[in-house]
Amino acid sequence: MNTSAETSGQSAIDWLKWIVVYAVVGAGVFGNWYYQDQSVLYRVLGLLVLAIVALLTLVQTQKGRAAWDLLKDARSEIRRVVWPTRQETVQTTMIVLVLIMVFSLILWLLDSGLSWLVSTVIG
Repeated sequence: MNTSAETSGQSAIDWLKWIVVYAVVGAGVFGNWYYQDQSVLYRVLGLLVLAIVALLTLVQTQKGRAAWDLLKDARSEIRRVVWPTRQETVQTTMIVLVLIMVFSLILWLLDSGLSWLVSTVIG
């Protein structure tokens, strides 16, 4: 069981971790601006290192852990999806295109008819 002292202690540590994440991201933004005349390769490598540090710190928080678990669950769900074959994809695409043309024709006829009606009434 979590006592309120443990929960508040965990919350305080999580806030500290969030502050570290914000500081690392801010350092990355500032460093990228400050060293803008340096090679892009070095700046990208530095930003990648800072992003990894920020993500590793973020995953250590309660919300970060929950988001990581959600991503893992989503990945396992994607693996369970039965993807359509190429033939099914082509057939479905053709049906959608034909329906788009049919409805476009219907809307064009409706628009033309209403325009003719309005121009006849108005004069």
